[in-house]
Amino acid sequence: MLTRRLALAALSAAPFASARAQAAWPDRVVSFTIPFPAGGSADLLARLVADRMAPVIGPAARIVVENRAGAGGTIGSEYVRRASADGHAILLGTPSTHGTVPALQPDTTPYDPIADFTAIAILGRSPIALAVPTNSPHRDPQALLAWLRANPGKASWGSSGSGSVGHLAGELMSLSAGGVQAEHIPYRGGAPLVEALTKSEVQYGWEPLGSLAAAARDGLFRIIGMGSPTRHPLFPDVPTMQEAGLAGFAASTWNVMLGPKGMPPAIVTRLNAAANQVLAMEDVKARLATAGIDAVSDSTPATTGAFIAGEFAKFKDIVTRARLNLAR
Repeated sequence: MLTRRLALAALSAAPFASARAQAAWPDRVVSFTIPFPAGGSADLLARLVADRMAPVIGPAARIVVENRAGAGGTIGSEYVRRASADGHAILLGTPSTHGTVPALQPDTTPYDPIADFTAIAILGRSPIALAVPTNSPHRDPQALLAWLRANPGKASWGSSGSGSVGHLAGELMSLSAGGVQAEHIPYRGGAPLVEALTKSEVQYGWEPLGSLAAAARDGLFRIIGMGSPTRHPLFPDVPTMQEAGLAGFAASTWNVMLGPKGMPPAIVTRLNAAANQVLAMEDVKARLATAGIDAVSDSTPATTGAFIAGEFAKFKDIVTRARLNLAR
């Protein structure tokens, strides 16, 4: 009888112990994993958000950013997936980690991009931009598309790598334009693609605006189209691909905050509120805007999860329609 009473007491106390643990969160350093090398726009965003979020969460809170790069971002993502779901391990998710790589390589990606993570918040978005060399005769997407249709197979175009969001944006343009034919040249990152555009090695390229904006402003090449549904304030004279006649065209890069599957809802809510508060700060928005990133400060865990699922479905559709099959 005594043993039964002790067991019942332990069971009744468990919810209160769990509530106390959540109320005390964070009781140690929170690790914010960036699944890519330091130095890129994703790294800038994560470090800025982490630095500002810590005091919002609490005076003793500490968030440490860790870069765990490799395999298109899947190494860092898998690290967080396997971590304890107690709110002390979070991840910066991107189109690569939770879109293009799982869509292109479902058999070798070690996680399910939707089911294996807890969606917390959308942090920022940036359109994918269409750029051409300065000596290109094409001043808008319509002119480029007309030339491509008239010269099938004669052009080459670049992205920052096979399976990158720029690669799939280029494939989407081809599909949306009725199957224009051009050779894809995958470069090893955004910087080599910028150099290729500067040297006119390709007729056009697709890359996130954050990687192209500075060089385009310096006149090293021209941005002639935006993948966003509306024009971007950094380049208000550049039309969208929808304006160019590709109905429904939408291609953007994005950053989301995720955690391991099964995180306590109370902690998820606190992280979401803290992220939104930081991203609504004027100086934070201004800093990100200079890098071509639009801060998002109104997401919820539910809208974040729906957004990721929608993006993943879109990438899977592009992969299927373009018949892409990339081996890691």
